[in-house]
Amino acid sequence: MEYQFVLNFKVRDYECDLQGIVNNSVYQNYLEHARHEFLLERGVDFAALARDKINLVVTRAELDYLTSLTSGDEFWVGVNVERVSKVRFAFHQHIFRSRDDKPVLRAVVTGTSLNERGRPTSLDALSQLFDPVS
Repeated sequence: MEYQFVLNFKVRDYECDLQGIVNNSVYQNYLEHARHEFLLERGVDFAALARDKINLVVTRAELDYLTSLTSGDEFWVGVNVERVSKVRFAFHQHIFRSRDDKPVLRAVVTGTSLNERGRPTSLDALSQLFDPVS
């Protein structure tokens, strides 16, 4: 699969639970960091949007855990985004262990853009987010 964006990571000791594997909740941090870096690469400044009273928010997260990462594992996150409707978008994200490209996690993270009143607003101002891979 081709990804619009890829980001490399390495598991840190403190991200692991007593069993020595990455805690389930930590994967959400990996996914969020990859989304933010993707947005920056596409010229979408998350903080500037918030100052302009446009807030990108997650409305649903679906995660399928396939295998575990352990301390020191290097891995990468692949990111694709699609516009689902006038006000919704979905990030399709996959995590792979680097040494063997073994699938670790599949996720679909759905979001929307809210205006200053907390109401969904059009994504037209974020068109560069949905541009095809060049």
